[in-house]
Amino acid sequence: MNDFLAVIYLICFAAIAGGAFALMTQSLRGASQPLRPSRHPEAPQAGEPVMYVDLNRERLEQLYQEVS
Repeated sequence: MNDFLAVIYLICFAAIAGGAFALMTQSLRGASQPLRPSRHPEAPQAGEPVMYVDLNRERLEQLYQEVS
């Protein structure tokens, strides 16, 4: 029975060690490749108008005066 458990242990140890080695090599391979700049899918196209909120001090004071 002890020989059977030793074989099972060695098989599991080899599987974990192999998985760790594969993960390490993929991480190193990915880190050595240059990053490709990606464009966000919701980014505006060139020349497309962009909506924004103007929150400068003068605009906020004007809005505060309108409410009061």
